[in-house]
Amino acid sequence: MIFLKMKNKTLIIVIGILFVVSIFFFIKPKINGYSSLNTLNEKVIFYKGAGCGCCEVYLKYLQSKSGLEINTEEKTDVLDIKNQYGVPRKLESCHTAIIGNYFVEGHMPIEAIEKLLNERPDILGISLPGMPSGAPGMPGAKEGELVIYSINNDGSYQEFMRI
Repeated sequence: MIFLKMKNKTLIIVIGILFVVSIFFFIKPKINGYSSLNTLNEKVIFYKGAGCGCCEVYLKYLQSKSGLEINTEEKTDVLDIKNQYGVPRKLESCHTAIIGNYFVEGHMPIEAIEKLLNERPDILGISLPGMPSGAPGMPGAKEGELVIYSINNDGSYQEFMRI
């Protein structure tokens, strides 16, 4: 009788373990750790210049790190998009993403986008100007910190963060 009780207890434990393991197996976890990006239900548009190679590499980086569904629009002239969203000339790069109500200019590390979406500041967007070596989507070794700027609603800007 004790043996049967122990057998039943063991069977219940084994079934419990199998149940827990099956949950982890069948539920697709968000493994990138970027909670704001994982829960983003807003439209994402990626504007890039026609035939730009680094834009394609950055787009793949953004998709792989964020899991976002991104609509890509190729433009012969991306300046009209930059003007439309208020990207200052001094802070321009080769492509512009619109994520929710913000623009994200340049080869932005995913950590900066996550910070932007977590904090939700009252700004137009963020920019990593130019095409710095070692930034996501850019070849070469990273030389120093990447300085990311936030652009205020009046067009002024200040440092947002360094990576």
